[in-house]
Amino acid sequence: MPAKLSIETLKKNGLSYADYMEDFKKVIETTDSAQLPGEEKELYGYKKMNLQRSSRIDKTYAPSAEINNLMVKINEPQFWIVITEQWCGDSAQNLPYIAKIASLNPLVQFKIIYRDENAEIMDLYLTNGTKSIPILVALDNEGVELFHWGPRPKEAADLVKNAKAEGLEHDAFIEKLHLWYGKNRGAALEKEIIELL
Repeated sequence: MPAKLSIETLKKNGLSYADYMEDFKKVIETTDSAQLPGEEKELYGYKKMNLQRSSRIDKTYAPSAEINNLMVKINEPQFWIVITEQWCGDSAQNLPYIAKIASLNPLVQFKIIYRDENAEIMDLYLTNGTKSIPILVALDNEGVELFHWGPRPKEAADLVKNAKAEGLEHDAFIEKLHLWYGKNRGAALEKEIIELL
């Protein structure tokens, strides 16, 4: 993996969280799902559900004092990007927390890039050979990686691994995963970012 990513390219290609959410709402409001073929209709359903999930987190999440104190100590510019897609359930459950954490310090510039439009960047952050998302990458001002995180908190990853080992069907373990996210309310993600900071 190269030591640097082009910050300028990422800034140019990246969306702010507000623009991403605006884009997301527009997709949901302007798509006639009845006209979509099978798989696209299914993805639209995921997107609609994910917009609701992210919007709920946006309204209810308040960062802990611990993460707030760590974020305000950042005294050099940092650039955080999240690689994602709107249909991704893990992203809907994590991205709003990451965006709010990044916003705690004006020295942290936060952008979102779409996985499928940025394959060369995604290929640098594969999880066990797969293009799993979301992936958060934190860079210094020169584009040197400080840390990366993703695609889900360890506790959630273990839950999925165990559910698959038990032979649970996809829909059953996904339901279990989202129940876990609902109960956890970003606590595991916060803890992992605190450790990385």
